[in-house]
Amino acid sequence: MEEMSMTMKALQAGLSAEGVTMYLFWLGIVGMGAGSLYLFMMQSALSATYKKVAIVAGIICAVACFHYYRMSTIYVESLANAITFDESGNAVIGELAAFPTAYRYIDWLITVPLMVLEFPLLLALGRRANGMFYSLGGISLGMLITAWIAETSPISSGQWWGFYLVSCACWVVMVSMLYGQVTKAASHLPAEFQDNLKCMKTFIAVGWIIYPIGFLLALSGNESIREIAYNVADVINKVGFGVACVIAAKTLSSLESEGKLQAA
Repeated sequence: MEEMSMTMKALQAGLSAEGVTMYLFWLGIVGMGAGSLYLFMMQSALSATYKKVAIVAGIICAVACFHYYRMSTIYVESLANAITFDESGNAVIGELAAFPTAYRYIDWLITVPLMVLEFPLLLALGRRANGMFYSLGGISLGMLITAWIAETSPISSGQWWGFYLVSCACWVVMVSMLYGQVTKAASHLPAEFQDNLKCMKTFIAVGWIIYPIGFLLALSGNESIREIAYNVADVINKVGFGVACVIAAKTLSSLESEGKLQAA
C-alpha cells in the first residue's frame, strides 16, 4: 500500500474504539476552544466584582484546548504506528505503544485547582477566600498526584489499586468540603444564587465520578476506552462547569446592581 501520512493512516481505524477516541480528542480541541472564546466574551455581562469568574473559566478551557491539541498529536501518531494492513488491504489495529497520560495530568494539575478557585471567587470573601482556596486546591492536587502515580503503575497491581483508592478518598474529602465549608460560607447569599451554587457543586460531586470510573476501564484490556471516558468528561466538566460558573456570576452581578447582596 502506498505510503500515507500519520493522520490518513490513523483514520483507517474508522469507528473502532481507537478511532472514536481519536475523533473525541479532536472534538475536545474544538469544544475547549469554543468554550474559551464564549467564556471570555461573557465578561461584559458581569460586574467588576465577578469578571474574574469568567476570566478563570476561559483560561481553564484555553489551557485544556492547547493540551488537547498536544494529546491528539501523540495519540494519532501512536495509533498510526499501531496500524498494519492485511493482504486484502484492511486495517489491523495492534496495541498502541503510548498514550498521552503525562499531558493529561499536566492539564489537570493546572486546570483542576483553577476550577475550585471559582468557589471563593464567587463568594467574594476577600482575604478569607485564601484559606478556602488553599484547602480545596491542596486536596485536589493530592487527588491528582496519587491518581497519576496509580495511572502509571502496572494495571491491577497493588500500587495501581492503592494509589487509586487514596485518590478516590481525596475526592470524597473535597466533595465534603464543598457541601460543608463552601455551603456554610455561602449561606448569607440570596436564595436566587443558591441553585446556581448547587449546580456547580453537582459538577464536582457527580460530573467527576466518570474519572474514577474511566480509570477502572483500563481493566477492560483496551486503554482507549478509558481515554473515551476522560475526553467526554473533560468537555462536559470544563465547558459545562465554566458556563455554570458564569451563570452564577451573572446572578450575583444582577443582585449586586439591585443592592440585594449582604456582606459575608
